[in-house]
Amino acid sequence: MFRKILIANRGEIAVRIIRACREMGIRTVAVYSEADAEALHTQLADEAVCIGPANSAESYLNMERILSATIITGAEAIHPGFGFLSENSKFAKMCEECNITFIGPSAELIDKMGNKSEARSTMIAAGVPVTPGTTEPVYDAVVGRKIADKMGYPVIIKASSGGGGKGMRIAENSEEFEVNFNTAQRESVNAFGDDTMYIEKYIKSPRHIEFQIVADKYGNVVHLGERDCSVQRKHQKMIEESPSVAINEELRRKMGETAVKAAKAVGYESAGTIEFLLDRSGEFYFMEMNTRIQVEHPVTEMVTGLDLIKEQIRIAEGLELSVKQEDIEVKGHAIECRINAENPAKNFMPCPGKITNIHFPGGNGVRIDSAIYNGYKIPANYDSMICKIIVHGKDRTSAIYKMQSVLGELVIEGIDTNIDFQFDLIGNERFRSGDINTHFIHDEFGL
Repeated sequence: MFRKILIANRGEIAVRIIRACREMGIRTVAVYSEADAEALHTQLADEAVCIGPANSAESYLNMERILSATIITGAEAIHPGFGFLSENSKFAKMCEECNITFIGPSAELIDKMGNKSEARSTMIAAGVPVTPGTTEPVYDAVVGRKIADKMGYPVIIKASSGGGGKGMRIAENSEEFEVNFNTAQRESVNAFGDDTMYIEKYIKSPRHIEFQIVADKYGNVVHLGERDCSVQRKHQKMIEESPSVAINEELRRKMGETAVKAAKAVGYESAGTIEFLLDRSGEFYFMEMNTRIQVEHPVTEMVTGLDLIKEQIRIAEGLELSVKQEDIEVKGHAIECRINAENPAKNFMPCPGKITNIHFPGGNGVRIDSAIYNGYKIPANYDSMICKIIVHGKDRTSAIYKMQSVLGELVIEGIDTNIDFQFDLIGNERFRSGDINTHFIHDEFGL
């Protein structure tokens, strides 16, 4: 067993990992920037090391400083959480060279599946259905336009190293392709330092369905059912739930088996997510694989009872999976709402600042993952998500009512948040009926 793990992250996911380690009897090391000196994760960890200024490039993305902190504190492993260095193959390789366990897949696997164009090629070779698109990287807008003209519009332009909606644009016709390609490429360079792009046929109004998988070092792979992540604004997920009302048992079996097949095709290890697009006819297509823990992992934990962070750590220690496929049973329904420090009335402008009053609801089937507290000052340097509200009910209807109750009771004062907007989403009749897709927010709220 690991005796000490360094968490190379911040915010609620760092707190989440610290708590899991505590329950396993593992000591923790937090790293923090100067802007996060008073952050909750620095207070909960057994040790905390400042690794640089507020700018992420000089702190949470600074591989050398994080590795130095790991070596100095005697930590044997690093958990990267999500975002930052979680899908950075260079960092995973550097950990290996320093004899530090990276809690996640190998650098080679991150490269293979983290690069979206290479992942598509790998899935095609494995017989996994993918949306029509390029199999080779695209670097030039003029070349890309010729490909898109032949493919037929609309198309979606994506950054090969992308994630979180960054480096992604839709082109409805040839005239707007080059502008959108160049915009997406610039965004990719700024966010990921990579100008590699690829192009796919755009499927209108699909559902975004993802399957959580876990895989050990001995070839054992299981899936934990699906999450429906269709409620999005500008490709950013806002509400996630499990199971999906759009999937019957036969389709669930087929998609789950495909997700396992995809993971086995690359010899995957650790927790990961296979993301699919599901069209109106019931056809599904591989979109991408996330080689890390997901923001929305709690909904899967709520319906299966499996702690995914602990399972990641067990796998990294060389243990076999604690469950087999026949052990997995999805019980009830779980919904997660992401609460952000932002003002929906001002185009969702981020709203950092000091929290003057906070009240978190509780009760049966209510979980709140957060790192905020009374008096905490939210820095302006990082993602605006400040907490996740997760509820579990015996069925979808009861989960919706429970989420409405929780959102109605939740109080976060001193800053603007999207709590009221989330309340409106949950109360929307189309959402309540299950008639959702990736255009739901745009169609219903014009956003």
